[in-house]
Amino acid sequence: MSFLPIASIFTDIPEAIVVFFHDLGLGWGPAIVALTFTVRLAILPLSLKQIKSMRAMQALQPQLKAIQAKHKDDKQRQQQEMMRFYQENEINPLASCFPLLLQLPVFIALYYMLKGDNFQDDVLESPPIGWLGIDSLIAPPEGTTTIVLIVLFIVTQLGAGLAMAARGQSMEGPQKYIIFGLPFLFAPFVASFEAGLSVYWISTNLWTLGQQQFVHYLLGPMKVPTAEEIEAAKPPPPPPRKKKKKSGRQR
Repeated sequence: MSFLPIASIFTDIPEAIVVFFHDLGLGWGPAIVALTFTVRLAILPLSLKQIKSMRAMQALQPQLKAIQAKHKDDKQRQQQEMMRFYQENEINPLASCFPLLLQLPVFIALYYMLKGDNFQDDVLESPPIGWLGIDSLIAPPEGTTTIVLIVLFIVTQLGAGLAMAARGQSMEGPQKYIIFGLPFLFAPFVASFEAGLSVYWISTNLWTLGQQQFVHYLLGPMKVPTAEEIEAAKPPPPPPRKKKKKSGRQR
């Protein structure tokens, strides 16, 4: 089986959804936003599961830090004990990756859809081809529009990350650098990709931001362990070694 039919099916699905919303009376820009919200709504159960898993891990941080401290000299044993701890508490540490992984195929499909002849012909035959100051959704942005889209992308991406931090979701080490560094790393691509892809990016960031607010309202504030709880979970220090008595005859 050749790759082209598979690629065609891969891009036909998002194109059919965008055309469906366009035929309902939406413009091409709002139709892309509607596609974004449809995808995020479809993976909402996994997203909620991810958030609950992160909240559970935050509440159990004292126990996790205690395991790390107890086996700090044996990394293999430390990993085994942590995995056992995750299983006992029904926590999947990889749950936060699933919603992102599910969005990647849609992102790639949208990229190829915007570059495809069929979709470009549909847009050109049913103007307007732009939206909200964007000259064309099927071409890379130009001039001031590029700057505006880059700023909107960075601000909305950082806003989603700050919302997680504000809701008590602990971010340490690599996770913090990923959340606050990726917006600036990917910002240059906004200038080179079709503007419709930026609309998708910004829309999904706004969804994430609203989702964080909704979950906080629904589930309440996250339980953040106190300093006393963290200190109580630490393993007790090893008992001091007894000094051996020197044996020998006294003269």
